[in-house]
Amino acid sequence: MDAITTLGLERPTGDHQTAFNTIADLADFANSRPTIPEQPIGERRNYRTIWISDIHLGTRGCNAGMLIDFLDHVDSERMYLVGDIIDGWRLKKKFYWPVAHNDVVWRLLKRARRGTEVIYIPGNHDEVMRQFTGLDFGGVAIRRKAIHETADGRRLLVLHGDEFDAITLAHRWLAHVGDVAYTLLMTLNRWMNAYRRAFNLPYWSLSKHAKAKVKNAVEFISNYEEVIAQAAGSRGVDGVVCGHIHTAEFRDINGIAYYNDGDWVEGCTALVEHFDGRMELLHWADEIAAREKARPSVKIAHLAA
Repeated sequence: MDAITTLGLERPTGDHQTAFNTIADLADFANSRPTIPEQPIGERRNYRTIWISDIHLGTRGCNAGMLIDFLDHVDSERMYLVGDIIDGWRLKKKFYWPVAHNDVVWRLLKRARRGTEVIYIPGNHDEVMRQFTGLDFGGVAIRRKAIHETADGRRLLVLHGDEFDAITLAHRWLAHVGDVAYTLLMTLNRWMNAYRRAFNLPYWSLSKHAKAKVKNAVEFISNYEEVIAQAAGSRGVDGVVCGHIHTAEFRDINGIAYYNDGDWVEGCTALVEHFDGRMELLHWADEIAAREKARPSVKIAHLAA
């Protein structure tokens, strides 16, 4: 079964046909060369575990370039893909798949072939993949949920989190209406950041800022976090790692460690575990901005020497 059949999409033609046929044959695809070559990083940052989610490949809002930069700078023994990796909702409405999205898939598959344990937990936007729970594709294990044990012995429930979103569960039509509104907001976000790039300004998320300011959104996020932490506690674990709401967070809720790894549409964040069990949220837009800011001083230091 190829990727087109899996997503329930009509098979595209022309250049898109070639791109998607390449994705369909996972083994050959992992052995091919990416359009955007891997950056020759001297020594990658190494972590015990990495969690990323809500990439939304197949949408214009996906920050594929920033994610590629992240994947080229870090490595880990284990990686969790915590849902909404591919946006099946959007692809069913309109096909969009630039070469950078191919290159993200290539890097994820290549990581598995290099020995990283990759666990893919589908979300609501890629829910069609849930029918393959228990199977492995190209070295990527598909699971409905997982229990992760940290280096310091804590047990964390890992799941996408849409199971605890009342709107997604009870009012699916409303979730789709919200998806349309969100897409419009992300279009504004792209235009604004194109303007900022023209003036050498760093990436800034309009939608992330809006959610932080709107009272109802803040209340929804808080309720979601508390419900999912309570559910994790009832399962006898020490904490929970999820995605879904595109809001990276790390806090204690009634003795349960709540971690949300964020997304690669708005915040461009990842959750990582160090080899001593310490957890950290990486804000990759900030990392890139700091790297760019440091470059002139490196040049000046070189000239001074």
